[in-house]
Amino acid sequence: MIGLRRWVCLGILGVVLLGCKGPPIPQELEQAEVQEHDLWKIGGPLYAPQEYQRYVLALRKAKEDLARERSKFFLARDYGQVQAELQELLREGEKLRLETEGQKNVQAVAVANQIRLGQARIEHLGRLASMINEGSLARKSLTQADVALIEAERLHKKGALDSAQERLNRLQGYLREAQQTLAPILARYTGHAQIAAWRRMAEETVAESRRSGNLAIVVSKLDRRLTVYRGGNVIRTYPVAIGRSGSSLKLYAGDRATPEGKYSIIKKRPTSAYYKALLINYPNDEDRRKFSAARERGSIPRSVGIGGLVEIHGGGKDGMTYGCIALENHHMAEIFDMVDVGTHVTIVGSTDYKNSISSALDEP
Repeated sequence: MIGLRRWVCLGILGVVLLGCKGPPIPQELEQAEVQEHDLWKIGGPLYAPQEYQRYVLALRKAKEDLARERSKFFLARDYGQVQAELQELLREGEKLRLETEGQKNVQAVAVANQIRLGQARIEHLGRLASMINEGSLARKSLTQADVALIEAERLHKKGALDSAQERLNRLQGYLREAQQTLAPILARYTGHAQIAAWRRMAEETVAESRRSGNLAIVVSKLDRRLTVYRGGNVIRTYPVAIGRSGSSLKLYAGDRATPEGKYSIIKKRPTSAYYKALLINYPNDEDRRKFSAARERGSIPRSVGIGGLVEIHGGGKDGMTYGCIALENHHMAEIFDMVDVGTHVTIVGSTDYKNSISSALDEP
């Protein structure tokens, strides 16, 4: 009876001393909740998803263990085990924070490198596009790539690395589009066999001028240059404009390409829509052969013709033509007075293996 009274008295004393509240909840719980939010904020689910998930599950278990203890009679509560769990969780959370920040820094550097390489690639393709009239077809893609790059830079500075990477992926798509547009044209000015054929035509024309002592004209489409020879020697050089699709091989009427081959002047026109004009004999037999072969391959529509009326004319060197070769009017006047019907005119893409396009393609 005395023993029972003693326990009752001790119980009453415990209630008084503890204020009926039991032991305090471990402060590590609040610390872990703050830590979990911070880990989410810095990107734990993105950069260390498995470790972050284990952290979340461990925190949930600690809360469940705490809830079980709290459900007990207050004198029987013991938070020691839960506190140990939370302390271990906080240590693991700190490791996770360091790993997440490390992964994030790695991605930040990778994104920065992609931005730098993207900028260089845009500039490189832009230079190539500027060398050919058809480059305008690639400029839309390059403009879109530039916008994506600006957005990626902005997001990178904000630390939104996943969004920045998404913009960089778009940028790569635009660059592929631009490169695919330019590649077939650029390939013509880097292929050894093609340039050798152009060089051979030009050399034959100059050699014929040397033998005969007559005038001859050689036009380089890539250099936008018309050169006049007499007796095999250069006597005049003029800047020119070519067709809107002038860097390509002319195949049919309306393609706005400037033809390539060995021609001659068949008519002098003292007046034309573009000042004075010299009509050349396009299409010649070689042009007709190429036209027929392209039609058989299905490269050109059956409904189109081969075209004609290709001239060397005035009107200015700074625009684009429908396929003709244009000079400033005062230059056209000089040439018009120099040449006669029958003068040989050879039009080539380029005669230099190390031309502006091949040199640009060799750039890092």
